[in-house]
Amino acid sequence: MIVLYALAAVFAVGALWLGSNFRVIKQYERGVVYRFGRVQTGVRPPGLTWLIPIADHLDKVNMQIITMPIPAQDGITRDNVTVRVDAVIYFNVADPVRAAVDVQDYMSAVGQVAQTSLRSIIGKSNLDDLLSNREGLNQGLELMIDSPALGWGIHIDRVEIKDVVLPDSMKRSMSRQAEAERERRARVITADGELQASDKLAQAAEVMAEHPAALQLRLLQTVVEVAAEKNSTLVLPFPVELLRFLEKATPQQSRPQDTADTTAAEPAALPNGNTPHGDTAPIPDDPRDLQLASVEGQPFRVNQ
Repeated sequence: MIVLYALAAVFAVGALWLGSNFRVIKQYERGVVYRFGRVQTGVRPPGLTWLIPIADHLDKVNMQIITMPIPAQDGITRDNVTVRVDAVIYFNVADPVRAAVDVQDYMSAVGQVAQTSLRSIIGKSNLDDLLSNREGLNQGLELMIDSPALGWGIHIDRVEIKDVVLPDSMKRSMSRQAEAERERRARVITADGELQASDKLAQAAEVMAEHPAALQLRLLQTVVEVAAEKNSTLVLPFPVELLRFLEKATPQQSRPQDTADTTAAEPAALPNGNTPHGDTAPIPDDPRDLQLASVEGQPFRVNQ
């Protein structure tokens, strides 16, 4: 009876010992087996796997995409501007055997390479590229990190620059630059509008020059528009062109003859110093526009 209990105990211990050599590998993991310290080329797939007691050792490698933030790095751009840039990197393990054998800690290795690459890309770029051409910088940074990581069995999925911190003085300078650029655009647009308006006004002036009455109609229309506002005072502009038109429409009067031809000669002075009188002034016209006449020795009569 004692022997049976002993055999049962030995069988139970053996079963437990053999059962302890079974491992469960999750779907997002791969198993790397070391047999007597030598890595096996075959990678254990997800599921239940059994290891040889004492001889085998299993390491599980995560195959998921890992998100690692890159700490902010201070640097000077190619155009001598001090900036502070941080980024984020997405990567995963492509070869579990190389990731487990060729590098001690691939997480730390990728992080250090990402920091040095970020500093390098800052020094090679201008400030405008950091602010507006981030896609190109992301691709360049990805290539710089992927070059050494490929030998470790790591695949760099993508790298993105998160934020660019500028000094306060640079922010104010950029703000003034943007304000000046917007003011320049506003002036160009205003000047372009004035140029187009001047062309239209020149065409209108040509039409009014051919038809002077159009100017008078336009003046009357302006008066109507002003009067519609119910103002107590009406300012009526009088254009110079209208004066010229009236001057052309009025016939010019004949010039007076020379004063030397029309002025009678002055009579000679009398011995007593008096000036002799000229002819008697004509009798004024009758209010009825009938000429009055006189005959020597006869009273005045009316010529009918």
